[in-house]
Amino acid sequence: MGLFGRVSTAMITPFDAKGHIDFPKTTQLINHLLENGTDSLVVAGTTGESPTLSKQEKIALFKHVVKVVEKRVPIIAGTGSYNTYESIELTKQAELAGVDAVMVVGPYYNKPNQEGLFQHIKAVAESTKLPVMIYNIPGRSVVNIEPDTIIRLSEIENIVAVKEASGNLNNITKIIASTPDDFYVYSGDDGLTLPLLSVGGTGIISVASHIIGKEMKEMVNSFLAGNIEEASKMHQQLLPLMLALFKAPNPVPVKTALQLKGFDVGSVRLPLVPLTEEERKELAEYL
Repeated sequence: MGLFGRVSTAMITPFDAKGHIDFPKTTQLINHLLENGTDSLVVAGTTGESPTLSKQEKIALFKHVVKVVEKRVPIIAGTGSYNTYESIELTKQAELAGVDAVMVVGPYYNKPNQEGLFQHIKAVAESTKLPVMIYNIPGRSVVNIEPDTIIRLSEIENIVAVKEASGNLNNITKIIASTPDDFYVYSGDDGLTLPLLSVGGTGIISVASHIIGKEMKEMVNSFLAGNIEEASKMHQQLLPLMLALFKAPNPVPVKTALQLKGFDVGSVRLPLVPLTEEERKELAEYL
């Protein structure tokens, strides 16, 4: 099952008309997600527009989510950045806010080598008692945390999981095969949920679960119950929508999809921009 369940949602951050965090909408969103199959929440990750949230906003968001969730599911706070010192400081603040775990992304922009990646994540892990999830997303951070580095990091007691968004199933299989059974490997790509489960992965940290949470959970449960054919059919049906949610930079499409379904979570912050009218129509057809 993993510490964080099978379907975790990388939660968007709702904004009001002035572009501030909309806390009442955040409360509604949390309850919507928990009613629709989410086993845990990732707060202030990529989908939460973490690069445009200030440190103060992130801490306020962590505190609010902890208060609303009331221990119903684990909360994983995105505290990593390209600055090790600041990542440690935010991790300490997240721990004080009462979150259950932290997620540390591979440092972006400054392009450390594998030893630098190892030392960065190790330093953050050593600064907290909380469980730590590594986040490997080379498409955004430019550097890939290689399997050997992740395997090495898995030996550190409180580093318990990785969100793998490299899309490389060979690397992911190597990580699963070479880490302890209580080290959990999650897909960071909705479209690879079923393939990752088939090679022994734990589950998905999902964007699509904002819209199709129950269906995602059903697909995972079908696979785990041995109904492989049924799970495959569901994967085939859900894949076009999963891909449609990434036809523009995340989280622009998923925020739009929530609006189209009558749940207005506000727009995105610059440098992201809303979908064009044509893109909106195309997304509406998938929905």
